[in-house]
Amino acid sequence: MSDQFWLTKAQLKRLEPFFPRTRGVPRVNDRRVVSGIVHVIRNGLRWRDAPAVYGPHKTLYNRFVRWSRMGIFDRIFANLAAESGPPDRVMIDSTHLKAPRRPPVCSKGGFTPSHRPHERRAELQAARGLRWCWPASYLSSHRRTNE
Repeated sequence: MSDQFWLTKAQLKRLEPFFPRTRGVPRVNDRRVVSGIVHVIRNGLRWRDAPAVYGPHKTLYNRFVRWSRMGIFDRIFANLAAESGPPDRVMIDSTHLKAPRRPPVCSKGGFTPSHRPHERRAELQAARGLRWCWPASYLSSHRRTNE
């Protein structure tokens, strides 16, 4: 099975009305270039890492940038989304969500107090074999008492 992505003739026929008209010199094979653009974006590659079967990486990049600035891809996606109706499933890409950072380990240096220090933080961290950079004065002043 091939790892390459190729648009079918039917898919390309649906997209062709959105392509800009050529002026003068005809464009290189649209199927090859658009398939290469989809392959690069779908796999998260750098343009330079695009397989040679799609043509020069510079052609893929230039076409993508030019058509993006002209709004070609926006029109294609808007039209395809409008044809299908509301989605059955919505997915969130976790690369766009921020995760909280944990305090640094002493071996790496630094001191970052957490918002709510745990009363047994030092004991729990010792049980896991980690040494955290909490000064003794900080831990004793934030220790909870059961009064």
